[in-house]
Amino acid sequence: MDHVDRKIISQLQLDGRATLEKLAKDVGFTSMGVKKRLQKLIQQGAIRVSASVNPFFFKLFPAIVLLEMESAEAMQRLLERFKDCPRVIHIFKTIGGYNLIGLVIAEDQETLESISMEKCSLRSSAGIRRSEFYPIGDIYFSPFIPLREYLTHKERDIAPCNVDCRPCSRYMNGKCVGCPTTIHYKGTL
Repeated sequence: MDHVDRKIISQLQLDGRATLEKLAKDVGFTSMGVKKRLQKLIQQGAIRVSASVNPFFFKLFPAIVLLEMESAEAMQRLLERFKDCPRVIHIFKTIGGYNLIGLVIAEDQETLESISMEKCSLRSSAGIRRSEFYPIGDIYFSPFIPLREYLTHKERDIAPCNVDCRPCSRYMNGKCVGCPTTIHYKGTL
């Protein structure tokens, strides 16, 4: 990444809808030169231009989940189980006491409580030594996160994590809106 790529990326971070002409003016290239640079960055997997959302604008409830996994196998099973979960925004592998950190989202406080402790929770997977769950109060510097809205297709009977929401007491009592991937979903995602 050279100084031109950095300028293009910086401008797109400030305004993801910037035109090629605007980027060219900011960078000092022609719009065709910027287009070629941009295409190369995208094709190489260096950047992706996408929409991020402010969860607080949509009255969503984000949380951080800390997980200490017993083994690499348990970690891989958890990652596979939740790869298509629209509530799991990010999972970071770390080196330290907690070796996975997840960023999750819920539609309301009750559903946040459900995804902190029920069968659909990251914390419910086998192979977890210890875990902690922290609802997020504020997000500083940039409140935008890449919500995985494209996974909320509402077509499945069973959630991608293999949990059926219907027999869950919290779902039946209206304390959880269910999984956004299922036909039983009652939420806003």
